Amino acid sequence: MIDSTSPSLLLGLIGSGIQASRTPALHEREGAEQGLRVIYKLIDLDQLLLQADALPELLQAAERMGFAGLNITHPCKQLIISLLDELSPDASALGAVNTVVLRDGRRIGHNTDWWGFAENFRRGLPDVKRDRVVQLGAGGAGAAVAHAALTLGTDHLVIFDVDPDRARRLAADLATRFGAGRVEAGENLTTALAAADGLVHCTPTGMANHPGLPLPFELLRPGLWIAEIVYFPLETDLLRMGRALGCRTLNGGGMAVFQAVEAFRLFTGVAPDAERMLRHFSTMG
Repeated sequence: MIDSTSPSLLLGLIGSGIQASRTPALHEREGAEQGLRVIYKLIDLDQLLLQADALPELLQAAERMGFAGLNITHPCKQLIISLLDELSPDASALGAVNTVVLRDGRRIGHNTDWWGFAENFRRGLPDVKRDRVVQLGAGGAGAAVAHAALTLGTDHLVIFDVDPDRARRLAADLATRFGAGRVEAGENLTTALAAADGLVHCTPTGMANHPGLPLPFELLRPGLWIAEIVYFPLETDLLRMGRALGCRTLNGGGMAVFQAVEAFRLFTGVAPDAERMLRHFSTMG
């Protein structure tokens, strides 16, 4: 129960096209359950008519206004690294940050995305075959999800990106940690998907402000499972069309919740109730 003596915490999310984000409500409601007055603000680059190069000013302004932490999303997860004082081992290994703790004049970057995806996958698609998996997207979220996919036991991961060099760099980095035989940058999406057990989607396509499919519809087929990281909307075109074909699907809602579970702990020092946060998420419009 919150009262006038409850400790307060100011948090925010920096990203592009984030007006539909459920993260503020997740943190504020869990804070209230824990007796914390959490105020969570959206810092939407689109709404502010800013580009990602405004990050240094936004970060400095957040510090001056007393923010205790920030979540970071597309397109800032990699760009923000050069502005931080310290990285957690996960953030350093992944080269992407989605959570910044602002404490004692220091900016500490963390990555809770990979655990968020892994926990959602364990719960939602626990028994699917993972011999060969295709991943679309090699950006900040893609780096975290690829790490999670390999940690979960994917035998061979094939990564595609609109920037082939970025896919190659990510594959090379992952190979140093998981072994060269388990990951590669893809050359031919049609061939790779024909041989794949599942598809993981890690690009902004399908978000409310980036509608559409991230690949040609005819490449989808029954028997292919599809895991999505986009969660606004929860039902993307990719999931809807895949399900119509008979594909097993996993939406991005669970990843959004579980990355927030770990971020809440980092921001507050308090262990959140993950099941309660899942219930809160399910009641949001």
